[in-house]
Amino acid sequence: MARETSLPGAENRERVIIRTSVIGILANVFLAALKFTIGLLANSVAVISDAVNNLSDALSSVITIVGTKLAAKAPDKKHPMGYGRIEYLSALIVSAIVLYAGITAFVDSVKKIIHPEEVSYTVVSVVIIAAAVAVKLVLGAYVKKKGKEVNSGSLVASGEDASHDAILSASVLLSALIHLLFHINLEAWVGALISVFIVKAGLEMIREAVDEMLGVRVSSELSGKIKEIVNGVPGVLGSYDLLLNNYGPDRFIASIHVEVDETMSVREMDGLTRLLQKEVYAATGVILATVGVYSVNTGNTEAARIREEVRSLVQAHKEVLQFHGFYVDTEAKRMTFDVILDFAAEDRHALFETIREEVRAAWPEYEVHVTLDVDASD
Repeated sequence: MARETSLPGAENRERVIIRTSVIGILANVFLAALKFTIGLLANSVAVISDAVNNLSDALSSVITIVGTKLAAKAPDKKHPMGYGRIEYLSALIVSAIVLYAGITAFVDSVKKIIHPEEVSYTVVSVVIIAAAVAVKLVLGAYVKKKGKEVNSGSLVASGEDASHDAILSASVLLSALIHLLFHINLEAWVGALISVFIVKAGLEMIREAVDEMLGVRVSSELSGKIKEIVNGVPGVLGSYDLLLNNYGPDRFIASIHVEVDETMSVREMDGLTRLLQKEVYAATGVILATVGVYSVNTGNTEAARIREEVRSLVQAHKEVLQFHGFYVDTEAKRMTFDVILDFAAEDRHALFETIREEVRAAWPEYEVHVTLDVDASD
């Protein structure tokens, strides 16, 4: 099935990401300028660390915009599936920036702990910090909401980061109030605490970005919806082996096996395949590039009996998650089926060999072909 990978609404998605990122840039640059000014006037390493964090957020938004623009490039001969995965790379770069900002802030804070310096806050500076906390809370909620609307990992990460920043800024505000009211200097310790949280957030963001680049299990919601659509099409007796390849957010190329009556003609199968591709794409935007076929014995009571006996033997092993694709030719004495084994099994390949030998021993007159499938989706 040949179909371009750009999806309906892609241009609108790009506009939303860029507009939201620009808002984030403007807000963070403004907050960083205010906090730098307050931090320098008050000689506060905690406020300056918070300002550095705002600047890293602004830079992250710039990278998000660049990544989104590059990811939106049309497919070409070299990259026929498009450039959508660039968004995962941009998310990784954003994570690295956040991590660097956290480490830098931690080093500065430790220096201040070892060599403490006096700070001096004013009521005005405390009010400004409080306002900055409120702005960060609103910005975080807004960016995260927009990120979920358009399925942008970079935006969601930026929104979560902004929400965390608001909490950390609140700790700066608390330390400023304590100093203003009780003349107790907690600046360096609060700055160190903030930096630890920033480092932790950066590491988590890197892990998530790397997971996406390596490939993670598709959500059960999406896989369930696709199988529901496929199983609802007349002629399909069952669906298995759904495999989705991710080429960027909302860009999936899929393959699936369906069970059909052994008497179905090639012409009927061609019509069924095209209908499945049309229905799945219309409902989910997933391109069902390949539809494999499992032929099912129908009207043969002997085949049905053998299938249930083999099923019972195979599924006696608790590590077997699924038994499917069974077909037996009672005249040629040949049977085939697939099994899916739990990843938690101690030795999946040894168990597979055991199952195959058990079936061969139970039906020695048959040529037995068993395939070990991957548990790729729910």
